Amino acid sequence: MQQDKLWNDWHPVCKAEELKDDPKQVHVLGERVVIFRNQKGVHAFKDLCIHRGAALSLGKVVDGKLVCAYHAWEYDEKGTCVKIPALPCKRPIPKKARATVYHCKEYLGLIWVNLGDEPAPLISYPEYDKEGFHTIICGPYDVKANAPRIIENFLDVSHLMFVHEGMLGDADHAEVVDYDVNFIDGRFITSKIPVYQPNSDGRSKGGYTDYVYEILSPTIARFTKTTEGSDEEFTILVAVNQEDHEQTSVFMLLTRNYDLDAPDEPFREFQDTIFYQDLDIVESQKPELLPLDLQAEMHLKSDALTIAYRRWLDELGIENGTMPIDEAKRNKLKKNSKTEELQPS
Repeated sequence: MQQDKLWNDWHPVCKAEELKDDPKQVHVLGERVVIFRNQKGVHAFKDLCIHRGAALSLGKVVDGKLVCAYHAWEYDEKGTCVKIPALPCKRPIPKKARATVYHCKEYLGLIWVNLGDEPAPLISYPEYDKEGFHTIICGPYDVKANAPRIIENFLDVSHLMFVHEGMLGDADHAEVVDYDVNFIDGRFITSKIPVYQPNSDGRSKGGYTDYVYEILSPTIARFTKTTEGSDEEFTILVAVNQEDHEQTSVFMLLTRNYDLDAPDEPFREFQDTIFYQDLDIVESQKPELLPLDLQAEMHLKSDALTIAYRRWLDELGIENGTMPIDEAKRNKLKKNSKTEELQPS
C-alpha cells in the first residue's frame, strides 16, 4: 500500500492480553507482520525469515529469541540472527542475517505497531488510567471497508437517529444544531452537540446528551458525552487498523465514571449491537475510497466535522483508503477560489 503519513502512525493490532507465549501474525497497511513478547517487552518484525522467506509467525519464542519454524534460525529482539543450526560452529553468522524490525508498544491494553522510520507520538487518552474511571475494550471488529470510511461513520452525528433509532437517536428529534469545529493542539474538536437519545448506553435512560467529538489522527477518533445536570461521563475511543485494501480491524475503548461495580458485559454487548448496526451501511458505501474532493458528494452544515476530516486527509496527503483530488482538479479549484475572492461583493 502507499507509504504515506500512515506509515509513521501507530496502528492497533491486537489486545495485549491475547499476545502470550507464541508469536502472532497481524497485518498493517498491506504488510505481513509478526509480533511477539519476551522478558524485554513486545516486538514486531516483518513476518519473513531472510533465509527462505518462511513466515516467522509459524515459529516460537525460546529463551527470548524468535525461532523460525523452517530452519530454526534464531532472532533476538533487535532483529539480529544469533543462531543458525546448519552453520558450522566456527563460521560467523553473516551480517545480512537480520529480520526487518518495526516499532512496537503495549499501550491502553492494546499492542500497537508502527512501520515508519519517523514514528509519530502515541495518541493521548488520559481517561484510561484516571482515578474514578473504568475502561473496557470492544472488538476487534473485522470490516470490509477502508479506515477513512469507518472513522467518518463514527464522526457522523446525523445518522444516529435512523441507523440507531430507539437507542442512540430518535427520528422525531433528527435536527442537528450548528456546531463549531476547531483545530487545537494537533487535533480537531467540536463544540457540544446535543442529541436526544432514548437509550444511550444500554441502561434505558432517555434524554438529551451532549457530544464532543475529537479527531486524534487519520485513523483514531473519540467522543465524550455528558448529560446536563449529571456528573456521568462516557467516552469512546475508536482506533482502526488498515490491514489491507478494504480490510480493517476496529478496536473501541469504552470509558465510564459511573456504575464502576457493574459488570462490563452488558456495556460490551450494547456496543457490539451498535457497531453491527453500522456494519452493513459502511460496507455498502460507494465509492469504497473516501472522496477527498468535496464536490464529489453532497454536504450539509451538519457534516461540518466530516468535511473537516476530509480536508485534513487531503492536506496530509493520505492516499490509503481515500480518493485523492488529482492535481489538475486541485489547480482548477484553487484558480476558481482565487477568482471568487476577486469578485466584487
